[in-house]
Order: sequence, then structure tokens, then C-alpha cells
Amino acid sequence: MRVVIAEDSVLLREGLTRLLTDRGHDVVAGVGDGEALIKTITELADGGELPDVVVADVRMPPTHTDEGVRAAVRLRKAHPGLGVLVLSQYVEERYATELLAGSSHGVGYLLKDRVAEVREFVDAVVRVAQGGTALDPEVVAQLLGRSRKQDVLAGLTPREREVLGLMAEGRTNSAIARQLVVSDGAVEKHVSNIFLKLGLSQSDGDHRRVLAVLTYLNS
Repeated sequence: MRVVIAEDSVLLREGLTRLLTDRGHDVVAGVGDGEALIKTITELADGGELPDVVVADVRMPPTHTDEGVRAAVRLRKAHPGLGVLVLSQYVEERYATELLAGSSHGVGYLLKDRVAEVREFVDAVVRVAQGGTALDPEVVAQLLGRSRKQDVLAGLTPREREVLGLMAEGRTNSAIARQLVVSDGAVEKHVSNIFLKLGLSQSDGDHRRVLAVLTYLNS
């Protein structure tokens, strides 16, 4: 896996680099602001060496507001095959929604505290690089909590909402079953009901898991 890291804190940037390289991944570049990130990715793409995933802080110089997520959104539009995982100190609902509003492939939003859980963090980076989704449980809780006021949720049971939250974190059906202490078959039934109630047909394929979450966010 080839990674570019965008983080203005040199210590954190080096720490992330070490976490990934120690596990056999190739960190091809590290930058400290959004413009440098865009320039680096553009140069790599022009040379036919587009990385698999970018790990970027939401807030970077010069204003430390939304430079990172703005760069991430631009990169996703310019390079649809590029995975983007953003890190944030807090759950910033507007930024998470903006990032998820485009393509449902290869996107993640994690709180920085999650980096301390090394295995989960690296798994999330790999999942996003492979075109999957990785959303922090706290992000999911806030986004789905806001959406509970919408009519689109009226037909879902509390258990189905719980399953959806775990799906949004990128967990498989088996992992959800272990978390909820139920059978795999029970989870499959809940997932099927969620898809049915949201009007997601089998033609949408495996991406229905992400589309289910996006349906809530855009409702």
C-alpha cells in the first residue's frame, strides 16, 4: 500500500509514518498543508504513481480551519480512485458530511484518538485504500443521531439502526454479530431489512452498505 500523509504536526506525521512503515506499507510523501498535499498528489499522478490512499488532518495551515478536508474533497473529485482518510481532533459534522457527499468508495473519517488503537487505525487505512469505508463510531453516532428526526428512519427498528451504525464503521456482518452477540443469520436479516426499507436494490451490489449510510446523511 502506497500512502501520502498530510499533517502539520511533525511529530504526529512521523509517528503515522512509523506506524505504517513498520507494517510493511510505503509512505511515499509527508506534507504539512493542504496546498502541498494537492501539489504532491498532482505530481505523483502525472508521473503515473498515484498513491493508494491519503491520510490527512482536517485542519492545517495557514488558517487551521478546513484546509485538509477541502484538499481531500478536491482530490476525490480529481482522482476518484484515490482513497482518502481524514483525521480530526473532534467530530466536525459539516466536514464529515461534505466528505461523504461524493463517491461512496474509498473514504474514511476518524478521530485522532483512534490512532492510539494501532491495529484498528492501520486496518482502517488499508480498508480505505482498497475502496472501502472507515467511519469513527463517534462520527457515526452524531450523524445518525441528527438524522433520526428524518422520516426516512421511521420504518427502522432500534436494532436496525444499531446494525447500520456498525456497518458504517466498516464492520463485516460477522464482526457485527460478535459485537451484538447474535448469529450471523440474524445480522444478515437486519441488513436485508435495512436495504429494503431504504429502497436499495441488489443491483447496487456491495456498495449498498455505504449507500445506506449516505441515504441517512442526505435525508
